[in-house]
Amino acid sequence: MVKFSKELEAQLIPEWKDAFVNYWLLKKHVKKIKLSRKPKHHHVPDTNYDFGRSIFDPVRALLRRITGRTNNAANNHEIIQVKSRISTGEDGEDEEVELYETELVQLFSEEDEVKVFFEMLDDELNKVNQFYKNKESEFLERGEILNKQLQILLDLKRVLGDRRRKHQATGGASAFTSRSTSSVGRNSDFSESQSEYCDSPNDSQTDDVIAALEKNGINFINSATRAKTKKGKPKMAMRIDIPATTPTRTIAAVTSMLWEDLVNNPKKGGGGEYINRKKIQCAEKMVRGAFVELYRGLGLLKTYSSLNMVAFTKILKKFDKVANQQASASYLKVVKRSHFISSDKVVRLMDEVESLFTQHFANNDRKKAMKFFETPTTQRFSHGYFFVGLFTGSFVTLFTVYAILAHLSGMFSPQTEAAYVETVYPVFSMFALLSLHLFMYGCNMFMWKSTRINYNFILEFQPSTALKYRDAFLICTCLMTAVVGAMVIHLILLSTGFSPHQVDLIPGILLLCFFLLLICPLNVFYRPTRFCFLRIIRNIVCSPFYKVLMVDFFMADQLTSQIPLLRHMESAACYFLAGSFKTHRYETCKSGKLYRELAYVISFTPYYWRAMQCARRWFDECNIDHLANLGKYVSAMVAAGARLTYARQPSQLWMIIVLLTSVVATVYQLYWDFVKDWGLLKPKSKNPWLRDDLILKNKGIYYASIALNFVLRVAWVETVMRFNIGMFGSRLIDFFLASLEVIRRGHWNYYRLENEHLNNVGKFRAVKTVPLPFRETDSDG
Repeated sequence: MVKFSKELEAQLIPEWKDAFVNYWLLKKHVKKIKLSRKPKHHHVPDTNYDFGRSIFDPVRALLRRITGRTNNAANNHEIIQVKSRISTGEDGEDEEVELYETELVQLFSEEDEVKVFFEMLDDELNKVNQFYKNKESEFLERGEILNKQLQILLDLKRVLGDRRRKHQATGGASAFTSRSTSSVGRNSDFSESQSEYCDSPNDSQTDDVIAALEKNGINFINSATRAKTKKGKPKMAMRIDIPATTPTRTIAAVTSMLWEDLVNNPKKGGGGEYINRKKIQCAEKMVRGAFVELYRGLGLLKTYSSLNMVAFTKILKKFDKVANQQASASYLKVVKRSHFISSDKVVRLMDEVESLFTQHFANNDRKKAMKFFETPTTQRFSHGYFFVGLFTGSFVTLFTVYAILAHLSGMFSPQTEAAYVETVYPVFSMFALLSLHLFMYGCNMFMWKSTRINYNFILEFQPSTALKYRDAFLICTCLMTAVVGAMVIHLILLSTGFSPHQVDLIPGILLLCFFLLLICPLNVFYRPTRFCFLRIIRNIVCSPFYKVLMVDFFMADQLTSQIPLLRHMESAACYFLAGSFKTHRYETCKSGKLYRELAYVISFTPYYWRAMQCARRWFDECNIDHLANLGKYVSAMVAAGARLTYARQPSQLWMIIVLLTSVVATVYQLYWDFVKDWGLLKPKSKNPWLRDDLILKNKGIYYASIALNFVLRVAWVETVMRFNIGMFGSRLIDFFLASLEVIRRGHWNYYRLENEHLNNVGKFRAVKTVPLPFRETDSDG
């Protein structure tokens, strides 16, 4: 049977952990009470000498039982007394807070310990009660705002739909599409049932829109007098805020800003903002998403209430057992009367949200609505560990066979070394680095899960389709088994006398199969994950036109550690696309001017993407830290360019430039790693030079991680030393350094998300805050 403490730790909401009952602390104090009772039992000599049985013994036993029952019945009502008092808010606010205090009515042999226990229990009850009240009021307020937003949306759809039908009836159908003749007021999905309408409504249509929106508190400039511009259209003070999450919306937003500043200046009497069909569709999606997040938040609050109730019940039963008293019944009555148990506002709001969502966003189909609300945790195949072990064993066996065959066939001898390494090394190194990164990501997910870091929420992954750590291990072991198997086949065919230009097709075929599998539209081999990866890569490549989410810049950071992989992709693409494999002249690409210049572009591109993301985040959030972060990636670009130039034109001047730029970039990166990304190096922290909140219990791990990250950050020193160890040795060192950077990135990932998780915990942020489309603007006309 699983202990309740472990069950509570597994089920509690990680971001609200500090707001839960501190069951573990209360349990420790119950143990203190138990230990304080043991010394009280002294050996008392038995003075009741038994001289034989008496005829009055049964009567005495009956009297003792009756007396014991009477005392226990009296003790049930007189052991403790819980009182409540009303207190004002801590900041002198008018808000009244109900606090509970327990008084001991009966004296205990260990009175001090019991008194401290009930004081702690009162504090926990008050903490839970206050947190529940705050979250409940927050969700209720959010619910009222969403109701208002939904009503505005419905009014807009109804008025515009009515106008459309009137225009069709009067022969004005040319201004509208006749795609749908059904009523908009039947609460169907707008994206399917609502047809287009004029982007420039006439005066009567605008009056109806204004009248409908004014009922919901959306006022217009001089609405009482209907003040109009020189074009005869009223000035609107209502806007639809659609986030610029895509390139089209971003360009439209920037264009709109310039248009408002240059053309529609209020001093020149410009008109207001009119609503088009696409904006209404986007607004509907935003309102729908906000309802989904509200429902999830209410569900979490309901879970919070039930788990805390069980925790109070369990800890009071433990106290009764240790103290040999019956205090739980009277205290649990108070707990059940407290707000977080007695209030039914959350349940009623959940029912209301479910009803509204089913009616307006799911065509009255409750099953369809619940698909939005539920977060199914589908179990992956239970035999995943078997396949991970199978592919791992196969990989080790095949790699051993490859090493033996390479040694026997003399593939790394001076005569064949250059041709073999230059044709095979780029493709297989690329797959090896990718597999290593997947393995590190699997280790990250295992550690995040073990330490209760909600990485799916942070990266905004769907729990039902997100990769699990064993899936990542399965993918990387399967991929490496296929790669090493291809290497063995390639080596065997070369050794048996096949033509090199025929055999060299094997790496190209392997690369093509991987690419086709990545874009395969069939629902096989983790399609949701593959498409999510492609979507994120698209967002990164199109920076800064897409809105930057946490997962976008997290993945972009991974790409900055995979520049060698991108360089290998360049080599492989040149080798196969230029037809070099037919002539087996690998130097064709190496000597090309375009290839050499493209190397700079590939080395700069990941840093450029990341810098553009910083610029976009600064534009959206107006946080100066993003500009400072942009400077970090610019310095990394300069250092990468200097090292690449020094590798081609070794001279003392370029060596000095490499040292200066690399030292500046490294110091910049180390500061940002430790202080900004990990949140460490705080001199006034209770954990010296770390931070106040640590998830890992052993502080030494953090100090060791700081040292390890420092060592791996300065691995670029090897590029300055220029060891003369031959082509194979040089490629081996390059691969080793690239692998170290991937390992450093995987090591960095854990602490980056740990810091993000602690930020969420500090703000009790367990659900997403979805921006709402309709807002008022302050304008004086």
